[in-house]
Amino acid sequence: MNLDARSISPTSGIGWGVPMAAPAKLNLFLHVTGRRADGYHRLQSVFRLIDRFDLITLEPREDGQIVLATPIEGLADADHLAVRAARLLRAHAPAACGVTLRVDKTIPVGGGLGGGSSDAATTLIALNGLWDVGLSVDELAHLGLSLGADVPVFVRGFNAFGEGVGEQLTPIDLPPAWYVVLTPPVLVPTGEIFGDVALTRDTPEMTIAAFFGGQQTHNDLEPVVRRRYPLVGRYIDGLSRYAPARLTGSGACVFSEFRDEGRAREVFALLDAGMQGFVACGLKGHPLAQ
Repeated sequence: MNLDARSISPTSGIGWGVPMAAPAKLNLFLHVTGRRADGYHRLQSVFRLIDRFDLITLEPREDGQIVLATPIEGLADADHLAVRAARLLRAHAPAACGVTLRVDKTIPVGGGLGGGSSDAATTLIALNGLWDVGLSVDELAHLGLSLGADVPVFVRGFNAFGEGVGEQLTPIDLPPAWYVVLTPPVLVPTGEIFGDVALTRDTPEMTIAAFFGGQQTHNDLEPVVRRRYPLVGRYIDGLSRYAPARLTGSGACVFSEFRDEGRAREVFALLDAGMQGFVACGLKGHPLAQ
C-alpha cells in the first residue's frame, strides 16, 4: 500500500505563481436512468469533493501563447483539459493574454476521480479572475460542460446531486466523512464502459429526499467494469471485507466511507500490501470557492 499517500495543502486563494487546488471527487452512487436520442446517457449521482488535489500554477505571458510546462507522456499538449480550458476562456479575454500552466498531479489519471475535469475547472476559475474576464459562474460552468460532463461540478464548487448528463446540479450538504480510496493499476476507458451492451440503463429515478432517507444506491457501471477488468473487482472485494465498497465513476478507483479518520486509517493499514491507495477527507466545497 502507499502509506504516504496524503493530500497536498494548496493555497485557498487565486494568484499568479501560486499553487491552486484542483480537488478530486467521488461519485457516492451512479445510476444510469436512460439514454437520450443523441446517445448520451441520463444519469443520477452524488458528487463528493475530497481533499486529494492536483496543483495548478499559472504564470502570465505577454506573447498570447498558452504553454503547458508539465506535458503528460502519450497526451498531446493541445488535448490536455487545462490547456483546452485556457484556450476556451482566452476567446473572452483581452488581447494578447497568455499563460504558462504547470499541473502537478497527485490525482490518479483515468481512475474516475475527475482529475482532468478538476484541472480544467481550476484553470477556468483562476484565469477568469487573473485575466479579468469577468464571466459569471453560470457562464464558466457552461464553458466547462463543452470540455466534459464533470467540469461544471468543480466550477460550481459544491457537493451536489447531479442529473441529466451530470450537469444539472443541486447543492447538498453532506455530513463529515473520511474515505479509503484504492487505485488499481489499470486504466478504464469511460466510453468503453458506457458503450457496453450489458450496461443497465433503466434504473428508476430517485429524489434527493430519498437519498438522504437511506434509499439503496449503487453504481450501474460496476458490473461491466468487474467483467472487463477483474483486478478492479478484486480491489472492491478486498476493501469490502472491512466496509461496503464501490466503484467511483467508471473506475478504476474504488472507495469506502467512514465517519472518522481513525477507522479509515485502521482499515487502510489492514489491506493487502499490494493494494495502492490513500485516505482522504470529504470537503464541504472547493477550496477556491471558500
